[in-house]
Amino acid sequence: MSILINGNARVITQGITGKTGQYHTRTSREYANGRACYVAGVNPKKAGEDFEGIPIFASVAEAKKSTGATVSVIYVPPAGAAAAIWEAVEADLDLVICITEGIPVRDMIQVRDRMRKQARKTLLLGPNCPGVITPGELKIGIMPGHIHKKGRVGVVSRSGTLTYEAVGQLTELGIGQSTAVGIGGDPVNGLKHIDVLRLFNDDPATDAVVMIGEIGGSDEEDCARWSKANMKKPVVGFIAGVTAPPGKRMGHAGAIISGGKGTAQEKLEVMEECGITVTRNPAEMGKALKAVLK
Repeated sequence: MSILINGNARVITQGITGKTGQYHTRTSREYANGRACYVAGVNPKKAGEDFEGIPIFASVAEAKKSTGATVSVIYVPPAGAAAAIWEAVEADLDLVICITEGIPVRDMIQVRDRMRKQARKTLLLGPNCPGVITPGELKIGIMPGHIHKKGRVGVVSRSGTLTYEAVGQLTELGIGQSTAVGIGGDPVNGLKHIDVLRLFNDDPATDAVVMIGEIGGSDEEDCARWSKANMKKPVVGFIAGVTAPPGKRMGHAGAIISGGKGTAQEKLEVMEECGITVTRNPAEMGKALKAVLK
């Protein structure tokens, strides 16, 4: 098993006619190793055409109706990305993964508000995220597939680069991953650490989790407190941004210390208090996970 996606998913690419969408659709389809997971693209101006045999439709609803698609991945430019998210949500897909970086915060606030008010079933991952991969089955996003190894450790991270770093360390130690999830670093996004930890906790094919956070907000602290009360599996944690000065944005739009809250040290202390094994050295994430599995 896995969380969020597996080899049976049927994927739409919104923005398939752009350079980025085409490149990552091609490499992701290659990673699927013969599975017909990428079934449609969407571009209203190029409906009826195809990209390397993948048919292009005018809308997500049409693509879903024709192909039975369950997931969408979005490579639409920032100005239109929030509208693309909402189009996929209105089509009642199971999961929408938005890779696009730089979406206006106001646009995302409006989309999230509409999703909540209408109690939509669709899960949103991102925006500004690397995507999700279930090694050996399917990857949806921009992560390098070759560093992943099929196994039983879940990975969830706000940082794309640190997701790859954690996965690379695990694979080098011979430890495979059940699913690796990049939730993105924007201040207004979909799935949070706590949502992904819930899924890993319920997944019988996941034995432990690496959780990577960043400065800013309180999501990691909330997740740690939930973990203390509910998590049945060991969790290893790391927080990026130990040296970040207050009030300065570091990397992601959501990675900012405000009012003395959201510091790396504060997050690490809460995580430790809640029974999470933490490391302050990003080079030690894999070794810390290996230690808790013994």
